[in-house]
Amino acid sequence: MPSRSESAVAELPVYSVVGDRYTYLLTGDQTGGACFQFEAWVPPGSGPPPHVHSREDEGFYVIEGEFEFVVAGTPVRLTAGGFLLGKRGIPHNFRNVGEHPGRLIITATPAGLEHFFAEIGDRLPGRDADPIPMSPDAVRRLIEAAPRYGLELLPPGEAHA
Repeated sequence: MPSRSESAVAELPVYSVVGDRYTYLLTGDQTGGACFQFEAWVPPGSGPPPHVHSREDEGFYVIEGEFEFVVAGTPVRLTAGGFLLGKRGIPHNFRNVGEHPGRLIITATPAGLEHFFAEIGDRLPGRDADPIPMSPDAVRRLIEAAPRYGLELLPPGEAHA
């Protein structure tokens, strides 16, 4: 019989978002709206498009893999143990530039971004499920929902001020 903590892990919400797999660790409901934290499993070459948050800051901690972040036009490469703070109002994106899937812990403060991912993502059966590649329908959902969550999507290569 699984322990209480193993059962809790099995019940974590998991979504496929922009071709990546996001496992919710803490939501605004659990933190009184203070933050939302999730694990991002990112296949090689994948990551979100350039964008700007108007409501939340994001902290990115690399667990494994190699990622290139572009923040206000400046590229930054991080590997396991690396951390980057993405402040609201600053254009950014990241991409897995390694040969293998990578993992990040991402913390958004304040909470609320979890509702965006639930709206645009596809619910997965568990944290070992493969993410779903981007489709035209997923792109449409992303573009339509972003403004409701204070997000501005930028053209590829436009993560600069």
